[in-house]
Amino acid sequence: MNQPLRSELTRYLRTETVGGAILLVAAAVAVLWVNSPLGPAYEALRDFPLGPESLHLNLTVGTWAQDGLLAVFFFVAGLELKRELVVGELADRKRALLPVIAACGGVLLPALIAAAVGWGSPGMDRGWAIPVATDIAFALGVLALTGSRIPTGARVFLLSLAVVDDLIGIALIAVLFTTSIAALWLLGTVACAAAYWYAQHKRITTSWLYVPLALLTWYGMHEAGIHATIAGVVLGLLTRVRTDPGERQAPAERLAHDIQPWSAGLCVPLFALFASGVPINGEVLGDVFTSPVGLSVLLGLLIGKTVGIFGASWLAIRVGVATRPTGLAWQDLLALAVLGGIGFTVSLLIADLSLAGIDGGAPAEIAKASVLVTSLIASVLGSTLLLRRGRAHRSQYEPTGGVDK
Repeated sequence: MNQPLRSELTRYLRTETVGGAILLVAAAVAVLWVNSPLGPAYEALRDFPLGPESLHLNLTVGTWAQDGLLAVFFFVAGLELKRELVVGELADRKRALLPVIAACGGVLLPALIAAAVGWGSPGMDRGWAIPVATDIAFALGVLALTGSRIPTGARVFLLSLAVVDDLIGIALIAVLFTTSIAALWLLGTVACAAAYWYAQHKRITTSWLYVPLALLTWYGMHEAGIHATIAGVVLGLLTRVRTDPGERQAPAERLAHDIQPWSAGLCVPLFALFASGVPINGEVLGDVFTSPVGLSVLLGLLIGKTVGIFGASWLAIRVGVATRPTGLAWQDLLALAVLGGIGFTVSLLIADLSLAGIDGGAPAEIAKASVLVTSLIASVLGSTLLLRRGRAHRSQYEPTGGVDK
């Protein structure tokens, strides 16, 4: 990877680290707010309708955060995935295979565990997808805070893994939560996306064209019956990532540089603010550890992610189809696999999509509480392992008596 790409990756990780901290604050504010005497005000704000009814956009504030703000997050994720696939770590087959295989293992096993544990519970015919995705901002934030002595390959591995399994999560959203498709709107959406790609191909740079095309693509996706956030990742993947001769930055790099701080610092935290407002009491916490819905999410994220990511990585390396990142020991990969159990943004989104409206919303609240609790547990466990590994890496390179260990 050349120096500009390294500096861009460093900037990306730094922004996501700050975004992860803001995300945690937003989630904490939501939980405290909804469980305080001001809880009714929180619910009134979240459920306040906003937007023109004539365009079918009279959505609640919470839905706008879910469908609108997360589209920006998915656009940035699409940009980063495209960049990694074309000019980054995932462009090299051997290097790409490990995080891709690990991500697949970290999706398949949690889904199987969640489906088995939650079998027969209302909404779990689609709710099994809740624990499939690792939260990029949250996981990178924990890694930056407690894994500063871990080799850089750990950050690249975790970022690539999280981007791939978020993409799988996005694909599952498109498949599971599209009940009917309006063909004409879908054709219009495809036409707008094709126009966006053609403008990229022709090296058109004006935002006066791209912003309307992006908004029309999002609106067309919404009207077609497909979850509107999919528009973000589609446009991200259609953005050019290679620089032309004499060009300082490719469009994908420039857009990520401009938009990612807004995504990590505003869009995702606002989504977390309106998605994490779960009443937490003894009954809900008990349901997290005893009800099929709560256990399916908890075991899927905590056990499924750890075993799926680490087991798939171990198998791929052992059979020789992938190589272990430079400088990383098996214990490092285990710590990163535990961090994979931090499922926040996409998990909360799928919990809302699959369980909202069932039994008065109780299963959705249990699932979201389970996501919050499990993400906290995974953060603590992962941080503990990373701190221990950091001490091991430090002692390995510290001179003792003039001789390196």
